[in-house]
Amino acid sequence: MTNDAKQTQAEAGADNPVVLIVDDDPSMRRALTNLFQSVGLKVEAFGSAAEIMEAKPPVVPSCLVLDIRLPGSSGFDLQAELAKANIHTPIIFITGHGDIPMTVRAMKSGAIDFLTKPVRDQDMLDAVQAAIERDRKRRDAEKSLSGVRSRFEGLTSRQRDILALVASGLMNKQVAAELGLAEITVKIYRGQIMRKMGAKSLADLVRMTETLGIARPRGKVQT
Repeated sequence: MTNDAKQTQAEAGADNPVVLIVDDDPSMRRALTNLFQSVGLKVEAFGSAAEIMEAKPPVVPSCLVLDIRLPGSSGFDLQAELAKANIHTPIIFITGHGDIPMTVRAMKSGAIDFLTKPVRDQDMLDAVQAAIERDRKRRDAEKSLSGVRSRFEGLTSRQRDILALVASGLMNKQVAAELGLAEITVKIYRGQIMRKMGAKSLADLVRMTETLGIARPRGKVQT
């Protein structure tokens, strides 16, 4: 295998989803590890909340299979710590002592699923696949937003003002009147903005401003 092929293979493997397991029972960790690896998923297993908090969060789509009853900090405590650290890995709670109030608490706190031991393999795999897919969509959305924000930051102050007005539905002549510019100047700016933002259409540009939460500058439009 060539070096290029090895690098491509390594990069592809680096994008594989990973399942994080936190359970103080070694036999449970082994069983879950074997299950997830049997369907090609990467696995990282931990015996306590403290152990996983010392590890680096995955940079690929992932989910956390978390036992509620742990030595030291509980699964609920870990869920709160992750939220405080702005780590949004989807959580699937597992427990051998589940009840309705516990389930409600877990789901209200943002858990993806709540499974009672012994868990059927297919139920676990279905929950993990759903959680990973949710995390993948979240990461894609964050990446897209980061790109749009970066392009927006590359605009000049004047271009940002015009972008906000155009996206609010004003015609070129209205934007020109609002800012005291010639209409042809607004047209030139608008073309520059479209190119810099990578927008294919006005609708595309409007969606970008909505994503960024850009509001129209205050002021009375002159007609």
